[in-house]
Amino acid sequence: MQIIVFEDTKVQELKPLVNLKPAYGLYTGFRTLQEKLEHFTNGQVTLTYHLRRYLAPYYAEQHPELVINTVEDDELLLVNGRLICGESAARIIIDRAIEPGTAYMQGNDLLFARIHRRLLTSDTGLLPDLIDPTRLASELVTESISGYRIISHLWDVIAFHPDEILRDAQALELGRCEGTVHPSASLINPSNIFIGKGAIVRAGAVLDADDGFIAISDGATVDPQAVLMQNVFLAPLSRVKTGANIYSNVSIGMASKVGGEVEDSLIEPFANKQHDGFLGHSYISSWCNLGAGTNTSDLKNNYSPIMLLLNGCQEMTGLQFLGLLMGDHSKSSINSMFNTGTVVGTAANVFDGGFPPKEVFSFSWGGSQGFKSYEIEKAVETAKKVMERRQVVMSSAYESMFRFVASTDASSRLFV
Repeated sequence: MQIIVFEDTKVQELKPLVNLKPAYGLYTGFRTLQEKLEHFTNGQVTLTYHLRRYLAPYYAEQHPELVINTVEDDELLLVNGRLICGESAARIIIDRAIEPGTAYMQGNDLLFARIHRRLLTSDTGLLPDLIDPTRLASELVTESISGYRIISHLWDVIAFHPDEILRDAQALELGRCEGTVHPSASLINPSNIFIGKGAIVRAGAVLDADDGFIAISDGATVDPQAVLMQNVFLAPLSRVKTGANIYSNVSIGMASKVGGEVEDSLIEPFANKQHDGFLGHSYISSWCNLGAGTNTSDLKNNYSPIMLLLNGCQEMTGLQFLGLLMGDHSKSSINSMFNTGTVVGTAANVFDGGFPPKEVFSFSWGGSQGFKSYEIEKAVETAKKVMERRQVVMSSAYESMFRFVASTDASSRLFV
């Protein structure tokens, strides 16, 4: 039986964060959904990955060991790629504990299904670009299940984050120090701290693990007088800058650089927030750069639930705290300000005084006075330069994916 982790039509509701990655490439806690799935299944099964066709060449380039968008068996076990895997979900996958012709539904979300390939593939054997869970469920016996976490809304990556970072931390080897710690640095409750090989904690830094864990992964750096506390994870080769205050459920991705004040936020690999400014309850995607003095609001003055604007429509999140959700390759200029629940698309450039709109479309350029389209050739040129600064060469597969998003996600937008 082939196990296929799939993308369904509801992935469209997770844009712009999934414009350049599959749904299971999203982070919550300090692991991606794919990493959680592979952690809990622990190599006991072989997973095939299904994703949108325009993403597949680059994803295959990054994961040559994986089977991608290919059906090899007649009998299939489908696993929703938006699922946040835990022990219970992993047991269903490992044991194939579902009857043929059955779908497990949680509300309107199809989490698992055991089917014959003819229900999924075309006459040519191709998988659909996105799987329609409603159509598929209509041809199966459905059973209701509950208690599983699944990313259904753009803001769920932040809503689930505090619990998920603690769950991810259960796999850390806390109490170990294999790096270099300056004698003047303060490590409070070292039994709740991990410092990996080649990691450096410089003079005067404070790692306060009295109220949560702190993990400094291999090759990461904490600069002088930085303060980390209340559940902080630094991925390999990341860096916290001098005088930073990083606290309360913060995940910093590989090779990212972070300064200023950060709380309850996720920062993907290869992102920059090097300077002073507040970032709270926010999700910053790869290759983003927040200019000096960029600040986000994550709480309304009247403390009411925060609303997002998605494709011009209001979406109530039910969250009291929510800041900035920013897609890959986007940037803000110095002293930029973002209102509560602002969504910035892929490769957008925000500048000018005042607050920009709460929805900034992909491949746009402007600020509070309005936006215009960001020319694709200039966007590609800039993206290549940004990646080269981190010794990453933009491959032809990545460039094709980038251009596809520019032509489809931004082409229907009107700029004023």
